[in-house]
Order: sequence, then C-alpha cells, then structure tokens
Amino acid sequence: MTTTGAQARRQIITEHVLANGTATGAELAELTGVSLMTVHRDLDELARRGVLRRFRGGVSALPSTVFESNLDYRLGVNTTEKDAIAKTAAELVEPGMSVMLDDSTTALALAALLVELAPLTVVTNARRVIDLFAGRDGIRLISLGGEYSHPHDSFLGVACLEAVEALSVDMVLVSTSAMDARMTYHQEQDVVLVKRAMLASGTRKVLLMDRTKLARTALHRLGPVEDFDHLVVDDRVDAELLAALQERTDVRVAATGL
Repeated sequence: MTTTGAQARRQIITEHVLANGTATGAELAELTGVSLMTVHRDLDELARRGVLRRFRGGVSALPSTVFESNLDYRLGVNTTEKDAIAKTAAELVEPGMSVMLDDSTTALALAALLVELAPLTVVTNARRVIDLFAGRDGIRLISLGGEYSHPHDSFLGVACLEAVEALSVDMVLVSTSAMDARMTYHQEQDVVLVKRAMLASGTRKVLLMDRTKLARTALHRLGPVEDFDHLVVDDRVDAELLAALQERTDVRVAATGL
C-alpha cells in the first residue's frame, strides 16, 4: 500500500472508531479490505500518534474525547474539506488588514491563499505559517514566540500569551478540536489559553471547522459558538446541526464538490 493509501485507510479507521467507540482488528480488516496484519500496523501507528487507544484485540476511543495527533498526521487528513474552508474564509480577508492565524492545519491552508492578498500584516505562532510568509513582498510578519511545541510545530506558553495580549488585530482566524451546537472545545490547556488570548485580541473572530470536528466535545471549553462573528464549515455537515449553529452565528458553508 502506498503512503497515500495508508493515510486514507487510517483516516477511515479513525472515523469508524470515533463513531462507534471501539472496534476489533477483524472488524477493521473487513472495513478496509486489507489483512489483519496490515490493520495491526495501522493501529500501532495511530496509537503512537495519539489518535486512538489500543487494547487487547482492538482499539478504542471515548466518544467524549478528542485526541490531538501530531501535525504531520493532521496535514494529511480531510484536505479537501480544509482547502474548501480556507477558500471561503479567504473571502473575508481584505488587503491592508491585520490578521492573526493559529497553528491549526486549516489556518495553514488559508495562509497559502492569503499570500496573494498583500499588503497584509500577519501574526502567528505557527512555524510553518511563518515560513510561508517570510520574505514575501507586502507582508508585515509578526512571529509570536514562546516555548516550542513539536507536536504542534508552533510556539505556546507564557511568552506566547504575553506576546498575543500586547496586540490588537482586525481579524483572528482559528480552528479547534471539537464543537457542538453551543460550545467549542480543545483537550490541551496550553493550547486553549493561547487561542483564548488570540480571540480576545481580534475585532472580528472567525472559526474554521471541518465536519469531523463537529458534534464532539473535549476536556477544556474554548468559548461559546456565539462569540464568533463567522463560522466556516464544509458542506458535509449534518443539516440539523448546521441549522442549530446558524441560530448562533453567521455560518459560511464551503463547497467541497464531494
């Protein structure tokens, strides 16, 4: 199986386990059409990345828990949805604005589009976003320092918080791990603190969420849905949930073509 094929298969496994709570190796082998040995290798890799939990005979995930996998894994999943969301979110940004981007992979997809909207002031704690904008004509780049986090490939901690709190920008665009009809969540305290500070620094607040993050919760509350000025989701979101979200904020639905 190619790397791309393995990545797609592991995403299928992850979504199945998160939807059902548990699964056996035999069940997942039937689902994906590969050997049990291949499934066990996939489960070992997913457990290593912190996506799922292994137990004897299978794998589990608490329905109320969201696992934050490393950046390289997240970069390879739901790319169609993230690209569509990024394209729709980019329509909210105008040349001359100051924007703050978090370390989410959806924000990274958006950053690739924003390079064409110079002049811009871009503030971020994400190393790959910094690399993307560094040296670009018409871009004033402000890097938020702090303690480097390898899993997120970004900067967090007290120094990052203090840097964010010293700034005020036109628009903050972030994503997070989970959301239900009323609340947004993230499972890591350090990440929640930085995202909250970012949102407090923005005149307009934009949330970028693909369908796999919806109808879920995580350990820490980030903030109510109505605190965001705009929510951008993909067109595969459940209709009932979408209607509930539209009662609380301006929702932009991005067309994926799927």
